[in-house]
Amino acid sequence: MTNTSRRSMTRLTRLVETENPGRGARIFSLLIQLLIILSIISYTAETLPDLSAQTRRWLHILEIVVISIFTVEYVLRFIAAPDKKAYVFSFFGIVDLLVILPFYLSLGFDLRALRVLWLLRLLQLFKLARYNESLRRLTRAFELVRMDLAMFGVIALLSLYLSSVGIYFFEHDAQPDKFASIPHSMWWALASLTTVGYGDIYPITLGGRMFTFFVLLVGLGVIAVPTGLISSALVKARDEANEERDARIKAAKTPGERGQFVRMPAAEPLTTAAEPANKPQPIDVANSRPPT
Repeated sequence: MTNTSRRSMTRLTRLVETENPGRGARIFSLLIQLLIILSIISYTAETLPDLSAQTRRWLHILEIVVISIFTVEYVLRFIAAPDKKAYVFSFFGIVDLLVILPFYLSLGFDLRALRVLWLLRLLQLFKLARYNESLRRLTRAFELVRMDLAMFGVIALLSLYLSSVGIYFFEHDAQPDKFASIPHSMWWALASLTTVGYGDIYPITLGGRMFTFFVLLVGLGVIAVPTGLISSALVKARDEANEERDARIKAAKTPGERGQFVRMPAAEPLTTAAEPANKPQPIDVANSRPPT
């Protein structure tokens, strides 16, 4: 790679940089965020039933412009990525691709029967996480506790099943139409464990009501435990971000850099008038030899 190509690649990397953005990167990120918001507004406005043909045409033009810029952004990030395979299969790489994919698929295929693909346009909201430090910390927090959340999810599903079995045992004979089976009872268990309690079905027997009391206590844990895990992970993610920032600041303040003071070695003391430079040395009389 020539020096010109290397410099161009460095400029391109700085343009799409999100961790320590320069002025150009900040302008680029603000532009992308504005386009994401405009695209979401356009997607929402397209569902209005009384839009005129001209308005729909302008919305379609806006969509083409936004998708074109997102495509250029994807290509630039792919070129600037040190490990291109890692970027393509990363979370944000997949999001960037899925955002623009439905538009290009619609050019060659009739997607009216697969309109669910257009829901992929909502993935543009995840693109905002790349440009917001708080959202990046939230993403990092989920990464830190993903195994704990996965294990707790298994426990929550087990609690859901046991709650369904218990309420079916207590209420099936009294309300066979509402608690007809364990799968039918899962709706009540889900509403109770999440402390929502719609009230469409509820226990009427003494055993069912006492069982419901314990299910509601478990439901408090279903809400509280993930909240505590994510809160502690957010604190750790903030500490990590602060440590990285302090490390960058410390690395930037190395001696010899522009704007930094360098400690010079101490100069030799100057001679004074009381101590002339050519001060005569004392003569050792005992060891001196007489002149011949």
